[in-house]
Amino acid sequence: MYLPLVVGVDGSESSLRAVDWAADEADLHEVPLLVVFGTLWERYEGAALARELGRPSTEMKADDILKAAARRARQRHPDLVVTTETVPDEAEHALVRAGRNASMIIVGSRGRSGVADRLLGSVSRTVAALSDCPVVVVRGNHDNRALGGRHDRIVVGIGAGETSASVLRLAFTEAHLRHVPLAAVRAWRCPAHETVDHPLLTGEPARLYEERAAKELEAALEDAPSDVAVGRHTVEGPARAVLPAASAEAGLLVIGRRVHGRLGRVAHAVLHRSACPVVVVPERT
Repeated sequence: MYLPLVVGVDGSESSLRAVDWAADEADLHEVPLLVVFGTLWERYEGAALARELGRPSTEMKADDILKAAARRARQRHPDLVVTTETVPDEAEHALVRAGRNASMIIVGSRGRSGVADRLLGSVSRTVAALSDCPVVVVRGNHDNRALGGRHDRIVVGIGAGETSASVLRLAFTEAHLRHVPLAAVRAWRCPAHETVDHPLLTGEPARLYEERAAKELEAALEDAPSDVAVGRHTVEGPARAVLPAASAEAGLLVIGRRVHGRLGRVAHAVLHRSACPVVVVPERT
């Protein structure tokens, strides 16, 4: 039995975009979609859903939100198996629990205005930090689609040291299913205190760091499948700036999370600044 994809909804514009993306992703993977509503959301936006149903937002109920979200997903993919669940708990806890028997969780990023849409909501942040399965935070507006559009490539961030097989496996799979290339990005920096006067770095200290990054990148991709076109990119700068920049021309950005319950500085920055959906993959040690 295939594990479902889980999408969290709260009636907001952001969560409805997440439903669209989740429906595409579930159809792509040929798995069911489970739509979850945590009834103890601190607050939610009902304006978008209210317009769809033609009712005041004050009358919106959990059943309305779930039915509208499920209908939206089925309209997008008529053959998709969609189920719904109301959980009497805080949204982040409901989603994390649902993720224990799911292949992936999809959530929207908080957005009540153009400025707020660039910020990350507490639910998205908590789920990304605590989930046992990969979490997609749907950022940007790539036609609200998991597949198609002009941003036809997947980007995966390769960190220093050994990159988890689970991160690369997901990146390869997503690129394969979409028939798009994978761009593997390794950020590198030359420490400021290491100048050309250093006895071991005569002339070109930066070049040595770039070469080291290129070797680590090549080692990480040693077992790349032959059916995915993989581009290798070493970029000077901090990863928390390099990866959001790479997301501008991507349909999906894949990063790892090494510590359960906490997002590192890179993941935190990427989730706040990415121009495309981001999938955070728990790295198994």
